Amino acid sequence: MFEKKREDSAENSKNKNIFLRAVDFLDLMLSRFEEFMLAIGVVAMAAVTILSVITRFIFNDALTVTDELNMIFIVIVTFAGLSYAARNARHIRMSAIYDAMSKPVRKVLIIFISSVTAFFMFVLTYYSYSYIVEVYESGRILPALGIPVFYIYLWVPIGFAITGLQYSFTVIKNLRKSDVFLSTKVKDGYKETNIEV
Repeated sequence: MFEKKREDSAENSKNKNIFLRAVDFLDLMLSRFEEFMLAIGVVAMAAVTILSVITRFIFNDALTVTDELNMIFIVIVTFAGLSYAARNARHIRMSAIYDAMSKPVRKVLIIFISSVTAFFMFVLTYYSYSYIVEVYESGRILPALGIPVFYIYLWVPIGFAITGLQYSFTVIKNLRKSDVFLSTKVKDGYKETNIEV
């Protein structure tokens, strides 16, 4: 009977590890996608801004395309950065009360906070998708580039959905591990730093 319980426990542990590895793999793929989009967006914004400055200096007039391109890259960087910040626990936190709590209470709080945040991210995904459908049906286009406006806003629901997934992964990690995790990559706590005065 004890051997049967041990076998069941070993099987559950194996399934748990497979599930966590799958979540970690998906998290890694999303992380690489975000990093790529952030890098492309920031480099492209810099290049377009430099081009705008050069054309303004040489021709005494900026290209009208540069404003629209920068708008596109700002949307990409903002909504790719949203989930990147969540993955690295870089969002602003008001944690004075949270830090004063015991570890079990902090664990319950972080699961609750991450669950509520994931829920709202998925709600925002739905509403932003609905808005994109309206923009698509309106047929609006960018005057200088001539591309439909809804293409720009596609990044909004993608960013919200990936951020919702990130907070969901945080909930899963906290339910499966004994430590408290602020995100899938960041354990709760403060790093000690030496500050020289």
